[in-house]
Amino acid sequence: MADAKVIPFGEDRPRRRGGGARKARAVDAVAAPAQPPAAGAAQSGPVELVAPVRAPEGRAGGAGDWDRRIAGGLAFLRRRITGEYEVDEFGYDKELTDQVLMSLMRPLFEKYFRVEVKGVENIPKEGGALIVANHSGTLPLDGLMLQVAVHDHHPAERHLRLLAADLVFMLPGVNELARKAGHTLACAEDAQRLLEAGELVGVMPEGFKGIGKPFGERYKLQRFGRGGFVSTALRAGTPIVPCSIVGAEEIYPMIGNAKTLARLLGLPYFPVTPTFPWLGPLGAVPLPTKWTIQFGEPIPTDGYAPEAAEDPMLMFNLTDEVRERIQHTLYKLLVQRRSVFF
Repeated sequence: MADAKVIPFGEDRPRRRGGGARKARAVDAVAAPAQPPAAGAAQSGPVELVAPVRAPEGRAGGAGDWDRRIAGGLAFLRRRITGEYEVDEFGYDKELTDQVLMSLMRPLFEKYFRVEVKGVENIPKEGGALIVANHSGTLPLDGLMLQVAVHDHHPAERHLRLLAADLVFMLPGVNELARKAGHTLACAEDAQRLLEAGELVGVMPEGFKGIGKPFGERYKLQRFGRGGFVSTALRAGTPIVPCSIVGAEEIYPMIGNAKTLARLLGLPYFPVTPTFPWLGPLGAVPLPTKWTIQFGEPIPTDGYAPEAAEDPMLMFNLTDEVRERIQHTLYKLLVQRRSVFF
């Protein structure tokens, strides 16, 4: 397979034509029988009429739609084989994400977890913004569902570039797939470059402390680190959008942590749930909980001076404000929901 073309980040991406312009199909002209000229008019010879283009009889609109899908799929495969697709310098493959990865995650989002999205209007229509969300669920499915929520529910169908932990990029297979989906290493330099380029960046500051916490501590936010995400947003001058996710805590109720086994495997934790590892692979199937994702009002950062990013007290106050907004919304959503599964 040929190598994909790498487009420097932030540059305009030329549209591929896949081997040249398409040839237009000629429409045969049908000569109509000559009509006798009107009285007193000069005869000008036979008149040529262009036959109207019609769809073949008996073909329904659905069949035409399937033809287009098949043709699009074949074209996609051809570009994959020949390398005629583009990735940015972070490894993000927009075409693969839109046509394959989103299509695979969408049934989980719409049918299995039945995610309800609120406050999507708080995400800017254009330009950079930092979306800060709580993290939970033993496995990071909440990050994937957050990507689908932003793309499918935002009027501009924006893409969310998630900041991921080092472990994600150390796992074979997962590393390449994560980069193609737009994920990048959770470091201030990469995050700032993405924000300054006008991208939406997602971060879950709780990290493994949030995703691997016991079930008894569900929906209790863990420490948000040292406020590095606030410093990054201040340097880029982009707003911070708090995001609260309800429903992910219950997909894998973590009732224990096999710490010795986790150390042997090099993992931050090894979860024990009511079904895993007792039921083997079947125990890894998440429970079909009902999710709600709510985006809060953005917190602007463009009004601060450039040196504000070095002020530790400001970092602490803004970090605490973001955390409190997320926690308050979590409690509010929990009071409103009728059931974990409905």
